[in-house]
Amino acid sequence: MSTPTPGSVLRGAVDLSSLRNRPQPPAEPAAGASAAAPASSLVFDVTDASFAQVLELSRSVPVVVDLWAEWCGPCKQLSPVLEKVVTELAGKVVLAKVDVDANPQLAQGFRAQSIPMVVALVAGQPVPLFTGAVPEQQVREVFAQLLQLAAQHGVTGTVPVEGAEDAVEEPAEAPLPPLHAEAFAAIEEGDYPRAIAAYERALEENPRDADARAGLGQVRLLDRVQGADLQAARAAAAAAPTDLEAQFLVADLDVAGGHVDDAFARLLDLFASLPSEDRAPVRERLLDLFGLVGDEDARVIRARSRLASLLF
Repeated sequence: MSTPTPGSVLRGAVDLSSLRNRPQPPAEPAAGASAAAPASSLVFDVTDASFAQVLELSRSVPVVVDLWAEWCGPCKQLSPVLEKVVTELAGKVVLAKVDVDANPQLAQGFRAQSIPMVVALVAGQPVPLFTGAVPEQQVREVFAQLLQLAAQHGVTGTVPVEGAEDAVEEPAEAPLPPLHAEAFAAIEEGDYPRAIAAYERALEENPRDADARAGLGQVRLLDRVQGADLQAARAAAAAAPTDLEAQFLVADLDVAGGHVDDAFARLLDLFASLPSEDRAPVRERLLDLFGLVGDEDARVIRARSRLASLLF
């Protein structure tokens, strides 16, 4: 099982680019439906044609995607659990259900080799959660981590819930530390240098602040790839195979796009090709990306092993 942890929003193992800009039929929202959501319910069906709308929604509120099929027994066990937990979260998360038989393009985009498969979308990026039916408590724990991850990326909106005004108010969440709050606000505004500065000050105050360290790594990556064109970057890297900055940019873009193995392979090949006295910047960038992806990730473990073999 893969669960989201701070820093994992860029760890997606799926490629949704072919579905991101798919033409959609004219929207026909139900009466009273939120303009931002594809339905007034917190739980709704999504199709190949409507998926781009769900991606856009994920920029405001985390979207959990449940890939299922009518013939799948474990799916029928898991779906009610997902719906229950999503409903209890009262609009902080929405659940998009994908019938893989009726929507083969989405099934292919998410690389659904087995179902049930549950993936989140945060700010348009996929975050693998788990595959198979899991206990309710485990679903709650994963969703709690997902909300933390979404907050770190400024995705803190909610979807209006019908009748919510009659519900008992939950206790207010503890406020974010001031520097974290400043970083989140800066991220929402697209001001990554200010967010970086805020996280750096937070780490100066508390070097053990794991959330600040993870946030700093993410925002630094976002700042490096902001406005970059992938095709142009690849062309520049191909034309200058020993240009560190050109190779670094493609590696960053690959990590941001979920192509983690490609990024690591590029930098490890570059590391191997350089004289020992020129290798330090490449090693530093690899270690930076290892921390971003997560030390427990199998791709990081493999890359670390190869890096060690090149060092000794």
